[in-house]
Amino acid sequence: MTNFNIMHTIATILALMIAIIGHEIMHGYVAYKYGDNTAKYAGRLSINPLVHVDLVGTIILPALLFFTGAPFMFGWAKPVPVDIRTVIRNGGYNAAIAVSLAGITYNFFLAVVASLIFPYFNYQSSFIGYLLYMLVVYNVVLGVFNLYPIPPLDGAHAVEYFAKKIGLNAIVDFYAKIERYGMIILIIFIASPLSDMFFYPAIYIIDILLN
Repeated sequence: MTNFNIMHTIATILALMIAIIGHEIMHGYVAYKYGDNTAKYAGRLSINPLVHVDLVGTIILPALLFFTGAPFMFGWAKPVPVDIRTVIRNGGYNAAIAVSLAGITYNFFLAVVASLIFPYFNYQSSFIGYLLYMLVVYNVVLGVFNLYPIPPLDGAHAVEYFAKKIGLNAIVDFYAKIERYGMIILIIFIASPLSDMFFYPAIYIIDILLN
């Protein structure tokens, strides 16, 4: 493997780690602001990547995608524990929505910041440039992916708490019924021709930010 490929590999892994670990930390941090100490006491507000590593999502899946030559890398960190009852008691359903969307907000914010710095570097020959490029890509993909209102994604939690806030019990009941099938629904979207439509918003946003 050439130095050029090693540089790109390290930048890719680093960008993915920053995106997924920061996403999880922000859930715990916003919950902490609403009086929930669960993540803090569990040591999960730390930027130490070792405490956030998920065997499958952070190691096995990215490694499998990398060594099989997949055109993309994907993964997740160990979910940060949150006591949403404490959050709701202290801040209401608006606070619960804020916790649900905290990781997505982090991802989009980081993508925008990286896109503003990106033009000052050559991403094909510069480590920093390629890192910024991958930060935009992974943060947008992760942010858009989690916005979909499909359990167990963050978008579904946000919609459910909003429905509880305004008394739309039919939506709450609907999510309770489909929650067990959420992963199956996601797999159908991702592993079928529907994936092009599923990820089109992310591709569109990435194109805007990088061009």
